Amino acid sequence: MLKITVFALFTLCFFLSSEAQIIEKIEPSYISTIQFKGNTDQSQLPIISLGESIQMTFDALNGEEEDFYYKITHHDFDWSESDLSKGEYLDGFDDVRIEDYQNSLNTLQLFSNYSLRIPNRETRALKKSGNYLISVYDEDGELVFTRRFMIMERRVGIAVEIKRSRDLKYINEKQSVNFTINSADLIIINPKQNLNVLVLQNSNLKTAITDLKPQYTIGNELIYRYDQESAFYAGNEFNFFDSKELRGANNSIRRVELNDLYEHFLFTRRARYDVPYTYNPDINGNFVVRSIRAERQNIEAEYILTHFALQYFEDIEDKEIHIYGSFNDWGIDESTYMQYDEKRDVYTTSRKFKQGFYNYRFVLVDREGNIDEGAIGGNYWETENDYTVLAYYRAPGERYDRIIGQGKGNSTVITNN
Repeated sequence: MLKITVFALFTLCFFLSSEAQIIEKIEPSYISTIQFKGNTDQSQLPIISLGESIQMTFDALNGEEEDFYYKITHHDFDWSESDLSKGEYLDGFDDVRIEDYQNSLNTLQLFSNYSLRIPNRETRALKKSGNYLISVYDEDGELVFTRRFMIMERRVGIAVEIKRSRDLKYINEKQSVNFTINSADLIIINPKQNLNVLVLQNSNLKTAITDLKPQYTIGNELIYRYDQESAFYAGNEFNFFDSKELRGANNSIRRVELNDLYEHFLFTRRARYDVPYTYNPDINGNFVVRSIRAERQNIEAEYILTHFALQYFEDIEDKEIHIYGSFNDWGIDESTYMQYDEKRDVYTTSRKFKQGFYNYRFVLVDREGNIDEGAIGGNYWETENDYTVLAYYRAPGERYDRIIGQGKGNSTVITNN
């Protein structure tokens, strides 16, 4: 009987997210390097204020110069579609063609680079705060992929503190997020019922904490002083590779070959769960497209077949090892799956990456799709991580969940009390 691998479960056309409401779509193999950002330099989950813009770029590697269309939908805190009509949250219209695209120039891999900025001539403004989903369709009306983003109002202040876990079992492995919501300019009625919070580690929605309620109130402040309930495994600093120089090896690339494409062979990595923590600067799982020989990065940066190798001697039973990062929106699919090479006694995979600087981890994935980020890399309380807290509020009589504030923290400032 054929073995059904975990990644096969993730490459179905549709899947339900952890919130069990929204239907998402993973991009097919011919769509690559989806960069989606708001006011950040790196591609990561866009969280913008009302009136700010977002930009998405992506490459179609089939060289067919296809037409793509986009739709935008508004969603509640649990990612179920909100009761708002299109005209209530969107000024203008969507379901229009992405007009801005260019073909690659002087590259071995032919591709078309598509670019979309919102607001634009057709979609003039998004008028409500909250959760949004952008869905990209092909010319036949088939859904190609989706991405999520958030728009917020700045009605409350959120102060964030990062603590070591107080539980001795996890004191060396977890970081807890404590925060305070100051609502001096907004009266929050029945916050335990009408207020929800979302806590993110490194802008990864797939590991978000969503079920916290204020523990007590002091004046205009709502206090969240949880320990385990708001704790994340700290992980380890991300691995990285830098392919901005196409033809040369460096401290992450062992060897370069030229076949149909340039091929980069990364140095074999070893498991780090049982070695002392070592600080290594990273960009917390994100990526940046860049090429030192290209003037127009989006169309002149080359695609490189990148080869990964991992030494890991523990028995993984029926689990799988994958590479993991923001390069595909923290997805697990066939392109991230690592196969065991008996001859070399390592796990290997190869995947196309556009030239740039990339962070990634090796993770264990079980048959239910649960991801263990620390099994191979380890969990260390000293690890540098970014944390974001969003506050959602639905006042009595309102028909949607507004995002009323954002707070940020980083574990470089961490206390043990």
